[in-house]
Amino acid sequence: MCIVFVAIEQHPRYPLIIAANRDEFFNRPTLPSHVWGPSRNIVSGIDQEAGGTWMGVNKAGYLAALTNIRAPQTLKPHVKSRGELVSHYLQQPTTNYQQALEQSRQDFNGYNLLFGHWKNLYVYNNHLNHLTHLKKGFYGLSNASLNSPWPKIVKGLARLKTYCENTSQDPEHIIDKQLFELLRDPNKANENELPRTGIPMEWERKLSSIFIQADHYGTRASTVLKIDTNQKVSWCEHTYNSGAVCISEQNYQFDIN
Repeated sequence: MCIVFVAIEQHPRYPLIIAANRDEFFNRPTLPSHVWGPSRNIVSGIDQEAGGTWMGVNKAGYLAALTNIRAPQTLKPHVKSRGELVSHYLQQPTTNYQQALEQSRQDFNGYNLLFGHWKNLYVYNNHLNHLTHLKKGFYGLSNASLNSPWPKIVKGLARLKTYCENTSQDPEHIIDKQLFELLRDPNKANENELPRTGIPMEWERKLSSIFIQADHYGTRASTVLKIDTNQKVSWCEHTYNSGAVCISEQNYQFDIN
């Protein structure tokens, strides 16, 4: 399902900060983030079952991240993997990707796609066939539309804002640990706050936390991506097992070409 929080021009040292979780079945084979691609210029994990990915960045400064739209009544069998959208874009970023997304929107189940050059980001929702240009501000993507007021989006955005405000006072010492703590929040929403997306209420509650722990399903990776004013990229990923134990960390830093 996934969740993504974005801060654009909210920190004096890091004009872009992204904190994201990947939620997936634990038996789905996955490679943690690594450097790959024909020119070895992409950093992301790989979904070994379908070949795509959920979030990544390349060394030219283009990035993409995906969240599914939770709408079980609209699910179509035998459609393309949504992870292809991220991996294809990272390999061949184009200025007319919106057109390609619109033309292929019926080939995929529901999704939100964050994509673009890091200084010029967009979110496309294929259910609504709607493109949003992200300007200066804070944004949250879960499994509905951009900035939908789901409890975990509201909570995560509030914590991201506080984090940016606090670290702006000492911009040389921004601490990823605090962002990972945001992403590790297991607290579930109250029943009266839960969205009604068409799944059983027991699962609405299980999926209402930022960090998900459920039977055979949950948060498998947390990623913090920062780009500073000198166009230096910092990528840190924590991967988790079904017991919510961090089992590996991947760290990459590079300058945008």
